[in-house]
Amino acid sequence: MPASRESAGTLDSGQPLQPPLAIAIVGPEEVPGITKLARGIERLLTDRGHTVSVRLAVRTAWEPEGPDASPENIAQKADLVIVLGGDGSILRTARWMGYRQTPVLGVNLGRLGFLADFSPTEIEGAIAELMEGRFRLVEHMMFETEVIRDDQVVAADLGLNETSLLAGPPFAMIEIELFVDGELATVYRGDGLIISTPVGSTAYNLSAGGPIVRKSLEAFIFTPLNPHTLTNRTVIDAASREYYLVVPAPNEGSACVVDGRLLTLLQPGDQIRVALAKPRFHLIETSQHGYYSTLRDKLAWGGGLNRPAAPPLPESSS
Repeated sequence: MPASRESAGTLDSGQPLQPPLAIAIVGPEEVPGITKLARGIERLLTDRGHTVSVRLAVRTAWEPEGPDASPENIAQKADLVIVLGGDGSILRTARWMGYRQTPVLGVNLGRLGFLADFSPTEIEGAIAELMEGRFRLVEHMMFETEVIRDDQVVAADLGLNETSLLAGPPFAMIEIELFVDGELATVYRGDGLIISTPVGSTAYNLSAGGPIVRKSLEAFIFTPLNPHTLTNRTVIDAASREYYLVVPAPNEGSACVVDGRLLTLLQPGDQIRVALAKPRFHLIETSQHGYYSTLRDKLAWGGGLNRPAAPPLPESSS
């Protein structure tokens, strides 16, 4: 599985950012204190000579079909997007930008935040590092999901985290056939299946018992939900392959969900195509946060690494 490249657009890893840059600040307006934070970041950036646009809107307003997306929205026109909120805000922003992705720096106003890596108290230091060139611009794969019915695409979406096929009401087990490069790989019987990217491996996939996969790898992770066959376990395969899934007999409420959004309810014989997308999601990382330090912090790994060191053991008298 090849590692992704580490540069995109106007920004280059390790290179100081010379003003004026066009910077967009976006986020969900219903989060308490977000307007004050956005205006503070705006002043911080304008004082450095950059041009700043701010868009705070309700969560339901981040739709690619909206008026801001035609012909382009402020994120697509920017050199950098600062997303305030949580990982959900970043997913919505990535979908809003669609096939014209702009590098993102995420500020976490939620709880966990694997993508929204910086806290509000860290943002000034993160911007200073960014402007001085002490950052990495890492690309992450995105994917396309198409639902094909009677040889016609009836629903499609661009995603970053995962596609989920869910059994739904009346909550009976369903069968999902997985084809890889035209070959039947397996038949899952259970409550559904998650098809995750490495970026999404710490989201729904992790909650379902799937593995953590380094975000910069290009792969799909297939994690069954409560499989009836105990030998059905997570499979990881290259993103370059062609994946089709067929649900011969879905329940009335069986659904295809992309990044937490309902794409469509499923009908018998629907084919779901999941494939690597051409656009890449560009996430900014600085020296404040490394890959494993983020995992340690977010998942409380290490058995209390931040505790004071224990006193030395007394020397033996023997």
